[in-house]
Amino acid sequence: MPKVLVYIVKRIMWIFLFWNTDVNENRAHVHVGKKGSQILCKIWLEPIIEVADKGEFSDAQIKEILLVTEQYYQQLMAQWKAFKQGKPIRIIKVTKEND
Repeated sequence: MPKVLVYIVKRIMWIFLFWNTDVNENRAHVHVGKKGSQILCKIWLEPIIEVADKGEFSDAQIKEILLVTEQYYQQLMAQWKAFKQGKPIRIIKVTKEND
């Protein structure tokens, strides 16, 4: 499961990734979880950004995940297209200390 985006804010590290089986799915999406946790949610990237499966995340956490997804949408879609074509995925790492 290739990591696509690692987003670190305060003491939380959000990990955005694709499952290897996602290559068979046509609708672009990303799975998101916190480092050290097995809980994931699924976010559709198209036709609009929306929650496919909230998992066990709170509404506040989902809101934060959606904001990050919107902010990095272009990069996530570029990664999705590369992933679907079997090309290497480059991990995007973002650290926000002042949020």
